[in-house]
Amino acid sequence: MRILIPILVIVIAAVLGFPIWLAFIVGMIPYYGFIESTLPAQIIIQRFINPCESSAFLAIPLFVTSGVIMNYAGISRRLMDLADGLVGHLAGGLAHCNVLLSVLMGGVSGSAAADAAMESKILVPEMVRRGYDKNFSGAVTIASSLLTPIIPPGMGLIIYAMMTSTSVGKMLAAGYAPGLLGMVLMMIYVGYISKKRGYKGNREKPAAPKELGVLFVRAIWGLLLPFGLILILRIGMATATEVGALCVVYSLIVGVFFYREIKVEHIWPIIKESVMSTATVMVLLCASVPLTFFMTYETIPQKLAAFIINSNMSKVGFLLLINVILIIVGMFMEGSAPLIVFTSLLAPIATKTYGIDPVVFGIMLIFNLVCGNITPPFGVVLYQVKGLIGADLGKMIKECVPFIIILLIVLMVITFIPQFTLFIPNLLY
Repeated sequence: MRILIPILVIVIAAVLGFPIWLAFIVGMIPYYGFIESTLPAQIIIQRFINPCESSAFLAIPLFVTSGVIMNYAGISRRLMDLADGLVGHLAGGLAHCNVLLSVLMGGVSGSAAADAAMESKILVPEMVRRGYDKNFSGAVTIASSLLTPIIPPGMGLIIYAMMTSTSVGKMLAAGYAPGLLGMVLMMIYVGYISKKRGYKGNREKPAAPKELGVLFVRAIWGLLLPFGLILILRIGMATATEVGALCVVYSLIVGVFFYREIKVEHIWPIIKESVMSTATVMVLLCASVPLTFFMTYETIPQKLAAFIINSNMSKVGFLLLINVILIIVGMFMEGSAPLIVFTSLLAPIATKTYGIDPVVFGIMLIFNLVCGNITPPFGVVLYQVKGLIGADLGKMIKECVPFIIILLIVLMVITFIPQFTLFIPNLLY
C-alpha cells in the first residue's frame, strides 16, 4: 500500500491536468512527508535540485541552445534544398524530400514534435498545392519525424546516456543504422504509392553534379555537426558537456559569419527559446529524481525484476511485453517525461537481469516511445499534425497504417537483432 499511494496520487494529478513534473512532486509529498517517517521531509527539495548541481547535466542546456541557434542560422532551408537536389526528381519527389529532410534534420532539431511541426508548415502546403493528398502528406510528415529522436544528437539519446552512465558517443553512433533503415523503407513505400497515384517529381531530371555540389557545399556546415560531434567524442578530445559548448560556439560562427542569417535582433528570441526549452527538460529531470529515489528506496526495480523472474518470463517475452507497454505509453506522452521514468524503472532490469546491452536498450526505449506518437487512437504527434494541416483524422490514420508497419519492422530489428544497432558503435569503439 505504501508503494501504491504515491503512484496513485501521481496518476490522479496527471488526470486532473497537472503538468507532469508537478504531478511527480505532488505524488512524492505524501511519501516523504507521512509514509516514510524516517526520511526528513526536506529531502524532496534536496533531491529536486540535485541535477542542477551536476556538471554532467550541463550538456543538456548546451545542446538545446545549439539546436535553437542552428534553426535561426538558416540550416533547415539549406538542408531542404539539398534533399530536393538528391531525390526531388523521383516520383513523389516532395514526399521523398519530406523523409530525407527528417533524417538530415536529426542533428538540428532532435525532436519528433519539432520536426513534425516544421515540416507541416513548410512542406505539407507545397505538397497539397502540387496535388498530393493532404492526409497522405500528413502521414509522411508524422512517420518521418519519428526517425529524428534516434538520429544524433537527439536529446533523448543524451538524457538516457546521462541517466544510465552509458557512453554518449556510443548512444549517438547507435542511432544511425536504425534511422537509415527506417528512411530506406519509408522511401521505398513512398515511391510505390507515388507511382500508383501519379505523384510526379518536382524536378524534371536529377540535379546536375555541379548543382548538387553547390547545394552540398551550402548545407555542409549543418551536415558536419552530427558527424563531427561523434568524432570528437570518439577520439576523447572533449566530454559530452564540452562538446555541447563547442556546438553552441560552432552554431554561432556558422549563423553569423558563414550564412550571415543570425542578426542582433535574434539574440533575445534565441535566449528565450533556449531557456524555455531547457527549463522544460530540466524541471522534468529534477522532478524525476525524488521519484527515482523513491523507487530505489522501496526496491521497486528489484521487486519488478523478481516478479518477472518468478513468472519464468523469457528474454523474448520480456522484450515483447516492454514493447507493448512503451508503445501504449507513447500514445499519451511525448518528450522526456516517459523516457526519464522508464529509464529509471526498466534499464536496471534489462541490463542486469536479462543481460541486454544498455546501448541497444536505450535505442529500443526511445524509438518505442516515439512509435506510440503515431499509433491511433491517441498518438500525440498524430493529433498535432492533424491540427496543424487541417486533415481528416480517420483518413490520415488510414494513410498512417503502412508507415506504422514500417516503424514496427524497424523496432523489431532493434529489439531482436542487436548486432545491427551496435554495428557502427562497435566499428568506432
